[in-house]
Amino acid sequence: MAASWMFRPKPKQTGEKMVPYECGVDTKGKTWIRFRVSYFLYALVFLAFDVEVVFLFPWAVKFNALGLFAFVEMLVFITILVIGLWYAWKEGALEWY
Repeated sequence: MAASWMFRPKPKQTGEKMVPYECGVDTKGKTWIRFRVSYFLYALVFLAFDVEVVFLFPWAVKFNALGLFAFVEMLVFITILVIGLWYAWKEGALEWY
């Protein structure tokens, strides 16, 4: 890796490459702004339920072959996720201020 780094082509740092680019429009004003924490919390809740779908889909496809034990396991899994959603709701993580 060190050899490939040493012998790699060196890009030229022209003035055009050093300019921030945003959708073809020159930036105006302060371009580095902080995002509100609300975006982060919504992303975490979305990620949790997106992962839930990844686990639920194969279970739903093989539902008949898995039996009662897998059904109980999935109920426990869904219960934990619902408790997490309830906690996020109670703490105000889903409120948009």
